[in-house]
Amino acid sequence: MAWGCESSLSEQFASARACVTGMFPSLRRVGWTYQGFVKAMALWGAFVLNRLAGHLRLQMRLMTTCWTVDGIAAFAVDGSRIECPRTAANERELKCAGRKKTGPQLSLTTLYHMGSGCVWDYRIGPGIESERTHLRQMIASLPPEATIVADAGFIGYDLLRDILTAGLHVLFRVGSNVTLLKKLGFAVVEGDSTVYLWPRQSQKKHHAPIVLRLMIAAGRHPVYMVSDVMDEETMSFEQACVLYRLRWSIEVFYRSLKQTLGHRKMRSRAPDQAKMELNWAMAGLWVLSVRSAQEIVAVGKNPRGLSIAAARKVVRQAMAGRCRARINLARELGKALKDTYDRNTSKAARNWPHKKTEQPPGAPKIQSAKPAQVQHAKEVQQNTIAA
Repeated sequence: MAWGCESSLSEQFASARACVTGMFPSLRRVGWTYQGFVKAMALWGAFVLNRLAGHLRLQMRLMTTCWTVDGIAAFAVDGSRIECPRTAANERELKCAGRKKTGPQLSLTTLYHMGSGCVWDYRIGPGIESERTHLRQMIASLPPEATIVADAGFIGYDLLRDILTAGLHVLFRVGSNVTLLKKLGFAVVEGDSTVYLWPRQSQKKHHAPIVLRLMIAAGRHPVYMVSDVMDEETMSFEQACVLYRLRWSIEVFYRSLKQTLGHRKMRSRAPDQAKMELNWAMAGLWVLSVRSAQEIVAVGKNPRGLSIAAARKVVRQAMAGRCRARINLARELGKALKDTYDRNTSKAARNWPHKKTEQPPGAPKIQSAKPAQVQHAKEVQQNTIAA
């Protein structure tokens, strides 16, 4: 159903049912109605999704050639909102957290494996639910020593402390809403790039400051990045720039979900069904990307070059029974790559009315630590050692 192009859920179900019964004629019992299918999914959907997610992550780990980017297992995180029908139930439970004159929405936050270009985990909630809350829920699914790459909206003392406590690393962009301290004397070795995230509330609670490394990528709009990886041999400045540049891939992923697969707006008129619909839309995109990435890796290509539109076309033709004679589905998925020719003009729309025009994050506030803060940091350090 997630791969179909029909205009309604009942039509998508009928098409998917015809495809399944055609592929597996020995099936004795297949439901006839979309309503019955929804009731069955309410009972078994979460169980099936959990089993499917575990299987897909295992398949991604087996693609060893693309597990890391420059030796770093990196995962981008970002959120988006999905529109839902303006029913009373949706407005009451899902809320609206977007711009003016928008309807009820679902909040979707995704962990995106940057090596393979596939989903690793995701969370869905009401439109007002925080991306940071979703990320906290997904920390446990990440492998040890993984690096989370995020934009300036995720930076925060409590979240960073939870991530670092879990044995993970961060590469976050910081903006003008963050204050960093220098010359605090808390780190064992303090260099020119050493900064500390230690907001006032954390100081009052006698929490230890978070030691970070500040990196600045110059350009028209300078990008300020922080990481807990202090060793330049483990993560060089060039590697950090490559990773943050690749973070843009998750934006392309959301475009594939909303535009290419047509899931910009859910069709379900009830909150639980809308969440279920989005869950299986994500699962469909996840399966399609992992299966295609496997075949692309098998022919020696980079899976980050996957074209979801091309892969979707191959699968839709197979579902509809319109494939050419002797076609090999795996071989065709291995060819589902973006074009590589040099363009003479930009693909960007000349004047798209819905295009976002937010200003990029400014420079963070960097202050030298006051004598009282230096003394407080020494006391916290001594208490930590004593404990």
